[in-house]
Amino acid sequence: MADRPPFLPNPPGSLPPGRVDYLPMVDRPRITWPGGARVAFWIAPNVEHYEYLPPRNPVRNPWVRNPHPDVQGYSQRDYGNRVGFWRMLEVLDKHRTPCTVSLNLAVFEHFPEIGSAMMERGWEVMSHGIYNTRYLNGMSEEEERAFLVDTIETTRRHTGLPLKGMLSPAVGNTLLTPDLMAEAGLIYHTDWMHDDQPVPMRVRSGARFVSVPYSTELNDVPVFLNHHTGADFVAMAKAQFDVLYREGADSGRVMCLAIHPYLMGTPQRARHLEEILDHVNAHDAVWHTTAGQIAEHFLAHHYDEFVDHAAALAVGHPPGLRGPRWEGER
Repeated sequence: MADRPPFLPNPPGSLPPGRVDYLPMVDRPRITWPGGARVAFWIAPNVEHYEYLPPRNPVRNPWVRNPHPDVQGYSQRDYGNRVGFWRMLEVLDKHRTPCTVSLNLAVFEHFPEIGSAMMERGWEVMSHGIYNTRYLNGMSEEEERAFLVDTIETTRRHTGLPLKGMLSPAVGNTLLTPDLMAEAGLIYHTDWMHDDQPVPMRVRSGARFVSVPYSTELNDVPVFLNHHTGADFVAMAKAQFDVLYREGADSGRVMCLAIHPYLMGTPQRARHLEEILDHVNAHDAVWHTTAGQIAEHFLAHHYDEFVDHAAALAVGHPPGLRGPRWEGER
């Protein structure tokens, strides 16, 4: 306990880092999406670059098949940028699907053709770090702050646009990651896969910062690594969408489809992505959107309601059961 920063309480009943309040879904303020949509649907193609001989990380080995180089692991992922991305792009183009690319930003420099293709289509860029073989784990505060400066400047240099959010490289965090993201001007984080709606996140500056739902359930990496088939993935996606669409009639939900070119862009799987999109597109009350647009809409229309609701829930509970009202709010 002694080394935990004082702005990160750990009250019983909360998530361990005290980043979010527990808000039961059954009595939250109602979320409304543009156009009366029930589901905010966003697609996250993870376009990544894995280094053949990455620098050693003190706490995490990117290639677990030692010793390096891991030709099998590297070449499988390299397939995604050589072939899989372009096959996947055909399906996304056919459905005119907006995307939030979870991007290892070095892709802009190593594979400029991919960068140009994404920018031509107006894809929103969400940082996934510089390389997917370099992690936040083990970084000092100053190293992580410099990393964020690099990602922001790289995004602006290649897109002309500000960076709004991040899925951390390999979804690895330090205790300070959300604080430093907010400090750098980002507005959302997708590492926290704990909800079907956006929720406010507590950061030490008191800035307005949001968790946007991402997915490991509908993420082709864990699905296929656990030996599920493409047909299984389709069935899972349809089932999740149908439930969220029904529930979204009462209060808007978020559905994220997380895909990787080296998996979903293989010859035997691309048709499964098409089947999922056909199912979603057959429904009218869907907001086809991006992670940044979801965060901005929530901040503009629902953030204050959720913070006030959390404060009201805390009234009457024993001290320490819920976190204190957020520093810096309004």
